[in-house]
Amino acid sequence: MRTELCERLGIEYPVVGFSPSEQVVAAISRAGGLGVLGCVRFNDAAELDTVLSWLDDQTQGFPYGVDVVMPSHEPAEGVAADLDRLIPQGHRDFVERTLLRLGVPPLGVDPQRRAGVLGWLHSVARSHVEVALNHPVRLIANALGPPPPDVIAQAHQHGLLVAALAGRADHARSHVASGVDLVVAQGYEAGGHTGEIASMVLVPEVVDAVGERVPVLAAGGIGSGRQIAAALALGARGVWMGSVWLGTTEYHSGPALREALLKARSSDTVRSRIYSGKPARLLRNRWTDAWNDEHAPGPLPMPLQNLLVAEAHARLMESGDPTVVPMPVGQIVGRMNEVRPVAEVLADLVTEADETLARLGKLAG
Repeated sequence: MRTELCERLGIEYPVVGFSPSEQVVAAISRAGGLGVLGCVRFNDAAELDTVLSWLDDQTQGFPYGVDVVMPSHEPAEGVAADLDRLIPQGHRDFVERTLLRLGVPPLGVDPQRRAGVLGWLHSVARSHVEVALNHPVRLIANALGPPPPDVIAQAHQHGLLVAALAGRADHARSHVASGVDLVVAQGYEAGGHTGEIASMVLVPEVVDAVGERVPVLAAGGIGSGRQIAAALALGARGVWMGSVWLGTTEYHSGPALREALLKARSSDTVRSRIYSGKPARLLRNRWTDAWNDEHAPGPLPMPLQNLLVAEAHARLMESGDPTVVPMPVGQIVGRMNEVRPVAEVLADLVTEADETLARLGKLAG
């Protein structure tokens, strides 16, 4: 199972694996895919630099990438303290009442309320790019469409490819016009930020919209080799997978999150703005249900919503209660029913994809 994407990225299989875990990223790259590290959790550029240095060593010369959260147009933004004043008191009161009703205790010693919050700001995302350019990164992906033109130009000057996620065909055309090298067609089934069009419809629309010159990666609802083969049949040159790696040995999660993921069915997710202010698919639980109550306030725009719920998310995770853990995850979670090493997961994906393509080839013959 090889496409021209493999040559462009220097990988063995056309599988790009996104994860916030550097351990998962390194394992994906070593196993023949392209691991991509989600950088939004890093408030401090120095911390990201340390992690990328670790990846430089652990990927053993195999390529890897980074994913940032950067609007294509630079917004007017202040420091977190200034943004904090824009959050209505009613929203704060609702969050605190909800945590109390769910039985979620306060954080332990020395809570860091804004951990992971500043990573949503445009200026911090730019610092992530600056750090990445000092490492042998192969790809920079942006979760919010194409990065600003100067960032794309800077990446190209360093020999990096630039990818952008798209949820509609017109978005994909705009991405290509801005100069991106790869388009990730992310369907409605995906975890995290996602649009309203399902992958079966979206992928061929995006492929037709951008033409042969720009490779398209299919994302959303992909967790088996059969689905990889289906993505290739729809015209994609490879796949972008995120949620499936949450169920691997290398993803170090607490027992509550692990239990919640293993028990969840495909119907146990919800698309909501409560995580970041933009629509994102999350694990459905008592926390997400609380925001659907008729008395709940509407979610705030990015990055205010994430600033509002940052401490709550830390408390929910620390609570040890699998019925409240806040986690972005796609509908593929229903297939994640055992914990396995990344290399084993990727090997099975490739084997099943090869077998499926061979079977389909016999049908054509």
